[in-house]
Amino acid sequence: MAKTNDLEAGILGLILNGTAIANLADNAASSPLTSFYVSLHTASPGDTGDQTTSEATYTGYARVALSRAGAAWTISNGTATLNNNITFAECTASSNTITHFGIGSASSGTGVLYYYGALSSSISVISGVTPRILAGSTITED
Repeated sequence: MAKTNDLEAGILGLILNGTAIANLADNAASSPLTSFYVSLHTASPGDTGDQTTSEATYTGYARVALSRAGAAWTISNGTATLNNNITFAECTASSNTITHFGIGSASSGTGVLYYYGALSSSISVISGVTPRILAGSTITED
């Protein structure tokens, strides 16, 4: 059974921006997350993965916090569009080829991975490279 575009947009808005779905769901948990943590991955973490599955290991890497206050994503017709670049720490040593990104619950460690997806093109990270996920990148709820 498929979801309607309105419900898909509502789910993305609730999860990514903390926006209530009228008469259905809200962000009123006793301690709702105020930020998500975006991670970089060298392969798909898959449906059973967590935030550490195939996570980047270059020297200097850290996940990036993204606020759920409603400004990070524009939600329309079941698609969330990133409003600004997400810039990760510069690589100071070692290397990785980044092929995927994830959005999860923890700033470090295992954490729950909520969304993951392939980048439109891989990022070759070597010393001096600062990886970015570009504004306009999308997540689709379908």
